[in-house]
Amino acid sequence: MRADGVILAIGTIGYGLVCLAFGDFGLQWQPVPDWVPGRTPLAYANGALLAAAGALLLWPRSSLWAARFLAFYLLLWVLVLKLPKLVAAPASVAAWLGPAEILSIAAGAVTLALLLDRTPAERGIRIARYAYGVCPIIFGLSHFVYADFTANMVPAWIPAPLFWAWATGIGHFAAGLAILSGVLARLGATLLAAMMVSFALLLHLPRVLADPASHIEWTMLAVATMLTGAAWLVRAGIKPAQASIAWLRPAPSVP
Repeated sequence: MRADGVILAIGTIGYGLVCLAFGDFGLQWQPVPDWVPGRTPLAYANGALLAAAGALLLWPRSSLWAARFLAFYLLLWVLVLKLPKLVAAPASVAAWLGPAEILSIAAGAVTLALLLDRTPAERGIRIARYAYGVCPIIFGLSHFVYADFTANMVPAWIPAPLFWAWATGIGHFAAGLAILSGVLARLGATLLAAMMVSFALLLHLPRVLADPASHIEWTMLAVATMLTGAAWLVRAGIKPAQASIAWLRPAPSVP
């Protein structure tokens, strides 16, 4: 197992355990309608699958197939659970936000699977990076459009919550552009992962501790961890820039 994938594995295990503990799907991240036959058993099966996939990500012999399964399963969420709502309201930023969150985690899982392969497909890693890069731009747009809601999520002890809503939105947007353009892409992905882990530790973890019986708070913490892991994996898929600054080096002397 690559160390780069540990955060995604922990988040996936956590998400699965939350589904098992509450006997339900992941709320707005898995909006399975109430009318679906056998919904509760399916929710338990979903939780068991995710917890197992996360655990298998940590075992070297199974990590490749676990990453492939997780990528496929997450993409299935996007197609079956998210895409219909997006098609119904394509002008709504909120309709884009849910698919972007799941797609970004799927892109991280795809990147992990390709990195674990003995013959990693550079083109595939690049495509996953481009798919991922669109997602932070959507996250940033949501911070701008729903700035007041985002500001209300900022912990009370942090001053100027509206400023942080805008600042983090700009951070998302800039990171997405960097990842898509390839200009400072690795730095952009690194800073994005750092910002997301700060959300998990400063925002979601305290909310879980304050209300440990809340399904939504536990789910948000697990999703935030998965989002952090995905960003870190996209970073791992971006090769460090080769310092091609020959024009700064002194010209060799001619004997």
